[in-house]
Amino acid sequence: MRFGHRSLSLLFPLSFLLLAASFGQSEPPTTNKAQSASPGSAPQSWKQIPIPPLHSFHPQEPKRIELANGLVIFLQEDHELPLINGRIRIRGGQRDEPAGKAGLNGIYAEVWRTGGTRSKTGDELDDFLEIRAASVEASPGIDSSSLGWSSLKEDFDRVLPVVMDLLQNPEFRQDKVDLAKQQLLSIILRRNDDAGEIAQREAVRIAYGRDNPYARIPEYYTVAAITRDDLLQWHKRQFAANNMILGVAGDFDSAVMEKKLREAFAKLPKGQPFPKINVAFHEPVPGIYLVQKEDVNQSTVEMLGLGIERRNPDYYAVEVLNELFGSGFNSRLFSNIRTRLGLAYSVGGGIGAAFDHPSLQRFSASTKSGSTAAVIQALRTQIDDLIKNGVKEDEVQKAKDSILNSFIFSFDSKEKVLAERMAYEFYGYPADFLERYRSGIEKVTPADVDRVARQYIHPQQLATLVVGNSKDFDRDLATFGKVTTIDITIPQKPPKSGD
Repeated sequence: MRFGHRSLSLLFPLSFLLLAASFGQSEPPTTNKAQSASPGSAPQSWKQIPIPPLHSFHPQEPKRIELANGLVIFLQEDHELPLINGRIRIRGGQRDEPAGKAGLNGIYAEVWRTGGTRSKTGDELDDFLEIRAASVEASPGIDSSSLGWSSLKEDFDRVLPVVMDLLQNPEFRQDKVDLAKQQLLSIILRRNDDAGEIAQREAVRIAYGRDNPYARIPEYYTVAAITRDDLLQWHKRQFAANNMILGVAGDFDSAVMEKKLREAFAKLPKGQPFPKINVAFHEPVPGIYLVQKEDVNQSTVEMLGLGIERRNPDYYAVEVLNELFGSGFNSRLFSNIRTRLGLAYSVGGGIGAAFDHPSLQRFSASTKSGSTAAVIQALRTQIDDLIKNGVKEDEVQKAKDSILNSFIFSFDSKEKVLAERMAYEFYGYPADFLERYRSGIEKVTPADVDRVARQYIHPQQLATLVVGNSKDFDRDLATFGKVTTIDITIPQKPPKSGD
């Protein structure tokens, strides 16, 4: 689960010190004389090692180019390896599909590549690329589709025409459409096998509502309704230069690469901007939701609400809150529920922050069936304590240090910085949003964390989802409130009007 820029991996205390020193400046801050080692002597404790301040974070910014047709290009030189990687992000994704054809964008992305072009089949493209150890792949997304490629520097001029051909002349051959649909039907058939996957899917549907475009899932009948003509029309709807963002990173000269890309992409047509979807978000209905799964001896528990957008001024305080309360080995949830009480195999969570819509607020735990109610109670106790008693200054500082010392690893390559910069362009964020992150975290105070916890986390309004075998629970879930059983039977036909 990802609640912000950072991964949720943690470093051990010594790693924090070494990392801080590696990014530090030559003169350490003043230290307490009682804790400092005497001049010329080796420190007797890690507490005596001076920790210099971190350097300013100024990653290499990609070069931004906007063509007359509206296409935005980012170039990021990286001469470490003789490779060139590119990615085109095109507006329009799973949330934009017709409700009656859920799964369309996934099939589109699959067959866009496997279906080949008018001049070459997908299999012929495979042969062409494999000889050169290159790849061109398409992928679906919730709000976009992507076409990416990778090649040796010396083969770039051979691979780029393949990309352009797929953009301009996709064929979506019927045999590949049939194969992709069959593969998706197979995935639907197996979607209730894994309890974790069930919890992931149903949590989104509870938090957003089953009819919300962000919560739709493919069904047998929606996949059956998808045709080759739908894919052609979908591509036609998406394919416009002003709906695309292109990023290229690797071993090249920017001036030379810019000239090549201008020659290739300037001729693409400009079209109507892809329509922005308007979605209403409402807090989930509080209560207990049960997915009965009798073939497991473990339970997955999810407490759910709505999160925020990253452009929210409280984003940085929320990041610190998430770190100290639900992220990693030193968080309250892990320390108290897993380590001290021994109730959960895994536990964590926080207030999610998406780029352009409210993410999920989510507190999760997995446990043995016989501890299900105890885990629910423990989660509630920890959330109540957070709201009523607030946070301590030392744990806020530890959380901030953890974020700032691990943050750099999320952007330790020029390609990662390029991907983030493309996201800011796609969602309309300031170009320096990444550089603002550190100062934003540093300014967070314990009062800020207390405020956002009370502003965004409302224990009585959270919906609680449980996936497990209720016959083995330690307590009837009805003792926590009204229980709604969720039917996860895979429907064979569309629901009747009014259902």
